[in-house]
Amino acid sequence: QVQLVESGGGLVQAGGSLRLSCVASGTMATLLVMGWYRQAPGKQRELVADVLSGTTTYADSVKGRFTLSRDSAKNTVYLQMNSLKPEDTAVYYCKARRIIGSSIYWGQGTQVTVSS
Repeated sequence: QVQLVESGGGLVQAGGSLRLSCVASGTMATLLVMGWYRQAPGKQRELVADVLSGTTTYADSVKGRFTLSRDSAKNTVYLQMNSLKPEDTAVYYCKARRIIGSSIYWGQGTQVTVSS
């Protein structure tokens, strides 16, 4: 019913920037709250930026560097990542939650690699 298509990952030098995009499609795609999570090799998936209980929440490790934004007309959420560090290297996943009901959807993930 809901599909999430991610893009924008890639290889970037430390200190550089990337912008990830996630486009939601399907039934009532505008009724989704979307955020970003990441998983590094050997580590658990962790929150990067999401709207939790109505409040945009960032991981401490990315505060001041990453920004979550949304273009409602395009059913798209973005993660602007600045001042990237090698420790930001991970697979980044888009997550969507219906604002009515409990359905959760995940994107396929996009690789972000930051070289030192």
